[in-house]
Amino acid sequence: MDLQEPLTDQELQTIEAIEASFTKKRSTRADHTQEPRRRTRRHLPSSVLASPSSPSFSLSPCQAANLRMKYQTLSFGGQILYSRTSVEVEKAAVELLQVLEAKKKETDQVAIGFDIEWRPSFRRGVLPGKAAVMQICGDTGHCYVMHIIHSGIPPSLKFLLEDSSLLKVGVGIVNDAAKVSKDYNVCVKGVEDLRCRANQKLGGSSQKWSLASLTETLVCKELPKPNKIRLGNWEADVLTKEKIQYAGTDAFASWHLYQVLESLPDPVLEAAD
Repeated sequence: MDLQEPLTDQELQTIEAIEASFTKKRSTRADHTQEPRRRTRRHLPSSVLASPSSPSFSLSPCQAANLRMKYQTLSFGGQILYSRTSVEVEKAAVELLQVLEAKKKETDQVAIGFDIEWRPSFRRGVLPGKAAVMQICGDTGHCYVMHIIHSGIPPSLKFLLEDSSLLKVGVGIVNDAAKVSKDYNVCVKGVEDLRCRANQKLGGSSQKWSLASLTETLVCKELPKPNKIRLGNWEADVLTKEKIQYAGTDAFASWHLYQVLESLPDPVLEAAD
């Protein structure tokens, strides 16, 4: 569950570059007989702005192409399979395991997008709810949204989660795995945080990517995060179509971004002087 959507360093740099260009234009048009005004740099709150470790900066192809354009929305065009009872979730997990086992015969590493949702707490001293929804996606055709607050984690789903040969990928996935372990006493093995992979592949300083900001940077798409859905009641008796679509799209985004990152070349290390 991605609770924060901070601006990335690239986005902040882009904003400052635009502001600087307007400042330069205004300066050239000013009356040179007047005493020049002292320029002061506009500072964003320290909670939002993180200083880049490298002095060089360049726009990614996505940012350059979409600097003045609205991103298109990332959409999942496949089928989202929703299950909420123990029998339904067990059946979905069995089906998913069969698909993944077939893929293992074709490739050395099978990765699945993984995410969870839970009911947040807005009262001091009141803990958030248990992991309520688990979403898994392994291709462009199907995503599985499992309402585990009602079903629990049946045997086949437990087997899938504890299978370290199946790579589970997502943003903040280590924390998600810890929550599943705490809430259901099931150990999620074989996890990889997309933030670590992104920082490794993009060759920059460590950035606190969100799933939305990573989506914009890598594929020039917007991943909607409406608070009405994101912070809603995931423990409801039955999920709405909007919540099911939101959950499935998040899992698909994690899987898709992993594929994109894996397609990128590893950064070339500069030789020491």
